[in-house]
Amino acid sequence: MNFRRSAAALAAAVAVIGSAAPAVADASAGPSPSSPALPAGLYGSNDPQYDGVWRQSLALLAQHTVGVRPAAQAVDWLAGQQCADGSFAAFRAEPGRACDAKVMVDTNSTAAAVQALAALGGRDAVTGKAVTWLKSVQNKDGGWGYMPGGPSDTNSTSVVIGALAAVGQKPESVVKDGKSPYDALLAFALPCSGDGAGAFAYQPDKKGKLTANADATAAAVVAALGQGMAPEAGKGKDAGGEARCEDAGKPGPDRAAANGASYLAQAVAKDGHLTSALPGASDQPDVGNTADTVVALAAQSGPAQAQKPLKWLEKNSEAWAKQSGPAAYAQLVFAARAAGADPRHFSGVDLVERLNATGPAPEAAGKDAKNAEDAKSSKDTAKSDSPFGVWWTVGVFLVAGAGIGFLLSGRKKQGQP
Repeated sequence: MNFRRSAAALAAAVAVIGSAAPAVADASAGPSPSSPALPAGLYGSNDPQYDGVWRQSLALLAQHTVGVRPAAQAVDWLAGQQCADGSFAAFRAEPGRACDAKVMVDTNSTAAAVQALAALGGRDAVTGKAVTWLKSVQNKDGGWGYMPGGPSDTNSTSVVIGALAAVGQKPESVVKDGKSPYDALLAFALPCSGDGAGAFAYQPDKKGKLTANADATAAAVVAALGQGMAPEAGKGKDAGGEARCEDAGKPGPDRAAANGASYLAQAVAKDGHLTSALPGASDQPDVGNTADTVVALAAQSGPAQAQKPLKWLEKNSEAWAKQSGPAAYAQLVFAARAAGADPRHFSGVDLVERLNATGPAPEAAGKDAKNAEDAKSSKDTAKSDSPFGVWWTVGVFLVAGAGIGFLLSGRKKQGQP
């Protein structure tokens, strides 16, 4: 799940609906001279036009998983990107203006924001509206495309499944025309024979043929387990051992997840990483999707099955993450956490510190966050034990509240591995 694929998917979607596709931004390039100043609460220094909400969501979610309490302005910025109908676009430079037909909302940004805000808590109104919007644009096959109304794809369906799970809804119960998200997901699964055995395709080609796609497979494995971008490890079929590909009648989500993990394990068995062929360039390691593979393997079978690609990431991901920014650091945090490594000691790199440095300083980080919560708890206990009692405290807040008002502001992908 990386920014370059998000940008490419967005550009492709624009072309599909008949508008002139904007140029795809380079993740390594800074804002163009004509770009407005970046919002203070936004993570990353690169042009956010195609990935602002995505990278913010991943950054906040990753911080939450390691006990970091993000800055309030960072959370407010993300929530404030929501349109009135509940959807999110990749980036809105002027969130105070109402969304119109020119604002290109998408399922990936919306679902990622739901996952982050649901994990952080306190934004039920925002996540509720977003999930309602996602349900309103569900396709008849049970899945979702990147743009609302576009043909379903594995990656978009997967990130929406993660959003549904994040708010406590069972994906199998979200049905359109008798089809659930799992029906759509399993339609992209390849059998355990032939090329790409056990993998998932991004989408069928024009002739209806499914071609294995490692990026889509990593996303689908986690989604088939009913989890989001920061899953718990060892929750799949055959957990604790090497995943096997088996065709046993019509596979259910658990079986499809194990089959997909089997494909990924074979894909990284030789070199420890996936390979990406970019147009006009020689094959090269695909760091982002290797990180996603670590997450998928650990989620399905447990940390032990993800160690080879994890070790490769530890040795080879630093330059990529530094160039790519907060979403990349978040992906590495997810990978390290899922595979049982310490994100603060990732081959000599403190991923959490690096991630925190790409945005506003968090309110509390790691142990500091726990200490702050403990201190607050102790303080609350002391108040309840004081001779003045609870009602004295309530009275103080009632008096203070009389003069105070609170304002609550509320890839993606192309089909080539």
